[in-house]
Amino acid sequence: MLPLLQLGSLPSLPAILVGLLAIAVVLLVGRLVMKVAWRLIIIAIIAVAVLWILGMLGFQVI
Repeated sequence: MLPLLQLGSLPSLPAILVGLLAIAVVLLVGRLVMKVAWRLIIIAIIAVAVLWILGMLGFQVI
């Protein structure tokens, strides 16, 4: 119990709640951004694969 008393007073419950809500918002926004990023990566992989295959077949695409 002594080390806990040396840390000083703990933050109030509303401050902890606001902090947790801020973390939740950051995680939610990050999740949405990652969802879009994954879709863009998948589209890019498909586009590069199609261009590569067309190049192997002899079509001049680029």
